[in-house]
Amino acid sequence: MQVQLENEEAQVAFGEALGSALQGRGRVYLEGDLGAGKTTLTRGVLRAYGHLGAVKSPTYTLVEPYELGTQRIYHLDLYRLSDPEELEFIGGRDVLADDALCIVEWPSRGEGWLPAPDIFLSLTVAGAGREATLNALSEYGECVLNGLQSRQSFKQSEDGATSW
Repeated sequence: MQVQLENEEAQVAFGEALGSALQGRGRVYLEGDLGAGKTTLTRGVLRAYGHLGAVKSPTYTLVEPYELGTQRIYHLDLYRLSDPEELEFIGGRDVLADDALCIVEWPSRGEGWLPAPDIFLSLTVAGAGREATLNALSEYGECVLNGLQSRQSFKQSEDGATSW
């Protein structure tokens, strides 16, 4: 699934819709260049669960836990990871095995250690906006993407492109 996100507002709104479709669980891996908007999209996901505050990338702490009501969400940023084994020392195995929603930026840095995601999402800069490419890598991921596609916020253009 490819989605055109015209601006930051659309990116946050799309993240919120994705968060709702995830229903509070699963693993989403976000890949993209610096400044592509991985943390902006994560802000939208967190808004789906009632978080209205700032969302900063946990680049130095590696993981930022959120307790939102009964919902647990973990936001991981592996950019500064020098070895995937470091995830063991920060309790990564427990975080990723938890029945919570885990959003992982820079998953390629944890390759060989991270479990498979439900959804792999790649962000690229496209003019003033972004293009999101989502791939379901599990049965649950397929259900999430099907639920997301059924939302009315999608716009289909004559050339078949999808925008939010």
